[in-house]
Amino acid sequence: MHIVIIGGGFAGINLAKALTNQKGITVTLVDKNNYNFFPPLIYQVATAFLEPSSISYPFRKFFAGKKNLQFRLGELIKVIPNENKIILNNGELSYDQLVFATGAETSYFGMENVRKNAIPMKTLNDAIDMRNTLLKNLEKAAICNDIRKRRKLLTIVVAGGGPTGVEVSGMFAEMRKSILIKEYPELDTSASNIYLVDGGEALLSPMSVASQQDTLEAVTKLGVVVKLNTRVVDYKDDTVFFADGNTIQTKNLIWAAGVTAREFEGIPSESYGRGKRMLTDAFNKVNGTTNIFAIGDTCLQVTDINFPQGHPQVAQVAIQQGLNLADNFKKLLENKNLKPFIYKDKGSMAIIGKNKAVVDLPKPKMHFKGFIAWMIWLFVHLMSLITYRNRINTFYHWMIAYFSKDQSLRMIIRPDKRIKEEII
Repeated sequence: MHIVIIGGGFAGINLAKALTNQKGITVTLVDKNNYNFFPPLIYQVATAFLEPSSISYPFRKFFAGKKNLQFRLGELIKVIPNENKIILNNGELSYDQLVFATGAETSYFGMENVRKNAIPMKTLNDAIDMRNTLLKNLEKAAICNDIRKRRKLLTIVVAGGGPTGVEVSGMFAEMRKSILIKEYPELDTSASNIYLVDGGEALLSPMSVASQQDTLEAVTKLGVVVKLNTRVVDYKDDTVFFADGNTIQTKNLIWAAGVTAREFEGIPSESYGRGKRMLTDAFNKVNGTTNIFAIGDTCLQVTDINFPQGHPQVAQVAIQQGLNLADNFKKLLENKNLKPFIYKDKGSMAIIGKNKAVVDLPKPKMHFKGFIAWMIWLFVHLMSLITYRNRINTFYHWMIAYFSKDQSLRMIIRPDKRIKEEII
């Protein structure tokens, strides 16, 4: 059985790992990048507290020595289901079973100016671009004598009150207090503001009320201006426009407000549901197909009695679906009954700043905050990294940052061909 996996995120890589050295099964993982990366720590690369290699690892190195696993660099163009074939931008592949683990991409809710001008927070490339953009704006502000222009360069608006928005705004607030004053003596940091805006009534809306209240209190104490029930409707001419008519002048709108899945040519339109996610049965088989599966963020599965509207688009769902599907592929070879997917909720968490985090555990129902929650967050995220090398590297940088309240990774790195056009 030849299984082709499209996408090497949490879902795809865990499916491939679980099928390592499985007799009768060969796996080809296809990804447009040649590396796996850890999205929950993207913001720490973007804020220069981790280097990209701390949260990423090459697929080919990871697959080395695993005889039944292969990697193919490429981007999916279309599927031809009646021929069991996919077309890539650099060739084609045949399959016996096809698995979509393509995750989700940033959604701008149809706002073209936001798409063009905001700073996304979804991929490793986004993180590096964001780091470069913010560092360049700091350098511009350091030599700017116009207080209004300087304020726009220093002001940061983070759209989206989920874990990413909370974590990145908290990180910026701590950097403003401990780093900018030392490294940019030319700047009056009082001219800067950090806004965290969300269209809902609370930060971290999927978490407990206790976590929401603790988070609001913690980020506010850090100096972040939180604006709830505030929806972005446009961003142009260095101005963020809100639905209530208010505006904020800034050159830094960080977009962490929404995600959407992707549609692919060859997959029937009736196989898609809310947010362009593929509708699947209890075994993750895409509706209207015979040997095509979807797992992770790109999957909308409404057969789980505990999640009739579909599972949340979080890492644990992707990991568990990948492992369950791997087990079912093994059962297929042995002509055994397949196991329906049932999500085991292990809780949710978010870090706010140094020694500040919130954690909700479902069974038993418990809520943690402060230092204990912060330690839980660090441990879970450290152990979730794909290799020991990533864990050691990340732990090393975290310890430096913890004891020094700083990091030395704030370099603007860009290809030579772009330097001339990007010089400030």
